[in-house]
Amino acid sequence: MAHHALKSDYHSLVRRLNKFPQGAPPSDLLFQILKMLFSEKEAHLVALLPIVPFSIADAARAWKIPQAQARKILDQLADRALLLDGEQDGRMTYTLPPPMAGFFEFSLMRVREDLDQKTLSELYYQYVTVEEDFIKDLFARGETQLGRVFVHEPALSPEHSLYVLDYERASQVIQSASHRAVGMCYCRHKMAHLDKACQAPMNICMTFNHCGEVLARHGFAREIDRAECMDLLQSAYDHQLVQFGENVRERVSFICNCCGCCCEAMLAAQRFGILHPVHTTNFLPLLAPDRCTGCGRCVSACPVQAWSLVPVQDSRHPQKKQARLDETICLGCGVCVRACTQAALSLRSRPQRVITPLDSVHRAVMMAIERGTLQHLIFSQQAFASHRAMAAILGVILKLPPIKQALASRQFKSRYLEKLIQRTRYGA
Repeated sequence: MAHHALKSDYHSLVRRLNKFPQGAPPSDLLFQILKMLFSEKEAHLVALLPIVPFSIADAARAWKIPQAQARKILDQLADRALLLDGEQDGRMTYTLPPPMAGFFEFSLMRVREDLDQKTLSELYYQYVTVEEDFIKDLFARGETQLGRVFVHEPALSPEHSLYVLDYERASQVIQSASHRAVGMCYCRHKMAHLDKACQAPMNICMTFNHCGEVLARHGFAREIDRAECMDLLQSAYDHQLVQFGENVRERVSFICNCCGCCCEAMLAAQRFGILHPVHTTNFLPLLAPDRCTGCGRCVSACPVQAWSLVPVQDSRHPQKKQARLDETICLGCGVCVRACTQAALSLRSRPQRVITPLDSVHRAVMMAIERGTLQHLIFSQQAFASHRAMAAILGVILKLPPIKQALASRQFKSRYLEKLIQRTRYGA
């Protein structure tokens, strides 16, 4: 009976996690991971929490306990980065982050004595990298994805620099953020426990704004200033790492500096490139064939294996090879441009620009519509309790194209939403 109850609590937690667009498919490995991170009691309580930010009073009401007791539990979870906390309108609010990008990464962003990080790393590796369900669910469903690539700024020509918008630059994210923090790279830390890590810098995972402030306050990251953060970005450029960050234009919460051998976003792009698991930049590399010597530096530098060497039809040089790009999987990061020592590569604009969601609410609503989970956002306990949360969700829906609005209306199954859409579209 106790075993059945234990299993039920963790199954409830998994169902709660999967109400958000960035969920986690059930698996024996997932249950082992959750049992390492959450106690049985915590799993039961967290499963009852709203999707959108909630107050101490909301948690106490859901748990049917006094607010003082609820706050103690919430703060304990926040101290372990299983919840994110912060003040909003003068009151403390909490949010349950998704597994990724979220509490999976936070558990390995620093060395900890309260967790068996080696065992946890082995479980993550099996669940995320070996099994395909989680990574496909995270990166290969729908058109709107979790993350996007930032262009490698040193690879930009003066001409193209004029056309790169501020939100497309990692440097601008750093300069404009309210808070900046750095922690250990979850991916390379995990691989280090498996003796598979590369030699790229470990302490280079950047978090910003509210997320950066929370992780620094709880000791999961170290708060840094603009100058140090820019130095870290330069180090990432020097190590030919790809800047992979949150797929939003405003208030970016993270930028990872990724390699092609350890980092899960790049590994997903290699395995499922045709499904476009990562949003690209607005650029593609352009090869000058007369300058290419077939040295293979671009092939080695590319994090997603978009470059290859192919024979050149030249009877005078039968062994000669030249680089060839597979544009369908290229991220447009520009790392290859700086790796080329023959000035054979430059960046050119893509024919069609990539559209980036405005903020995290916009992205979450888009992902929820595409993945069939919008009703969980709309009918969240806190969404109805908070006019701000409800207004934010509906505000995004009303600005969507008609096809997306139709999908949203079908999932919402609400005459109220249909009337709002009609008024917005036709001015009725």
